[in-house]
Amino acid sequence: MEKQQIKAERKTLILSALAGLCGYGTLAVLFSSYVTFSIFPVLAFAMALYCLYQEYMRKPMAEGVPALASACFFVGVFGYAALLRAEHPDMGSNFIPLMITLALLFWVSYKMGVMDKKEKKAA
Repeated sequence: MEKQQIKAERKTLILSALAGLCGYGTLAVLFSSYVTFSIFPVLAFAMALYCLYQEYMRKPMAEGVPALASACFFVGVFGYAALLRAEHPDMGSNFIPLMITLALLFWVSYKMGVMDKKEKKAA
């Protein structure tokens, strides 16, 4: 992907990560006894999905962005799972969700070109 495409699709990737985070938060609020009930994760999940849908309808996605968006969604899901397990050790270890989150973040940053060498300006 080119640098211009990365800047244009940054909003989509952030919304995807937010949708994953709020989606797992909604599931945790509804089905986990460790998390107290609140309506705000449900509302945030609905709003993130709506904004993501509006962004999709506004302009088509560039090639390669759907894979990055789904990876960002799972970064949000596994990141929140690791956070919950760190807060409540009775739920189990947070090692697996944390490693999956780090691997996905590494892959997304590699695909976006963050890890490319910077060209030094010749003075």
